[in-house]
Amino acid sequence: MSDLTASTPRVHIHVPLKDFRNYLPLLRERGMSVELYFSTSYVDHITDDELRSVRDEMDWGGTLSIHGPFLDLSPGALDTKIAAASLERYIQTMEWSKILRPDVVVFHSGYEKWKYAGNVPIWLEQSLKTWRAVMPAAEAAGAKVAIENIVDAEPDHLRLLADEMAHPLFGLCLDVGHRELFSSLSTAEWVTGMGRHIFELHLHDNLGVNDDHMPVGDGKIDFKGLFGRLRETGLDPVYTLEAHSPEDAIRSEASVRKYL
Repeated sequence: MSDLTASTPRVHIHVPLKDFRNYLPLLRERGMSVELYFSTSYVDHITDDELRSVRDEMDWGGTLSIHGPFLDLSPGALDTKIAAASLERYIQTMEWSKILRPDVVVFHSGYEKWKYAGNVPIWLEQSLKTWRAVMPAAEAAGAKVAIENIVDAEPDHLRLLADEMAHPLFGLCLDVGHRELFSSLSTAEWVTGMGRHIFELHLHDNLGVNDDHMPVGDGKIDFKGLFGRLRETGLDPVYTLEAHSPEDAIRSEASVRKYL
């Protein structure tokens, strides 16, 4: 078993649910914890039996998180039918979480500055309705819900959402790769901005041009500053290595080891 995963079991590797068995030998060999990704293209094929099998096969003591579907979903949608369809997917994911019992379930915020013309209150009002409807299912699953930054330029509206929700199981996920692409603020400033609401980090690298999901350390992201600020705050989030291949996950694991 890897020294990293043995000492820090909250380090997870991103694994699409449909590819779980392809990753299984690596997961078992290295004792890796898992973040299962429920892709939009696969979500209607998921069965309860498949999820029970995944849960049973994770018998090496690792922890689990889930990345919910996100394409076309909009928790802050002003169109009531879009909002309702999005909520249906979120509830569906939380029902599956009752089987898998993850620590954290990650969803996207859906906020885009230009789409909402910078009007945070209209996005916030509907987002609160959506996530408040999700939380009873989260409570039943015993899982935290973490909202992830995507094209967000700063964390203030996300922190406002978490503050207004005021629920112990509701928080945020800081994706450092997205921050590098869409924000001029440093990773340390994002940690400060999200504060105590950070439940999870998505760790991958890029060169500031594309969302490449490179192994940690291969791009330009300031991971030293990120982990330094995390140590100062005393936060203990889930760390998910969002690599897109087993080989890149292993390389990311080696790079992250020196910070933890």
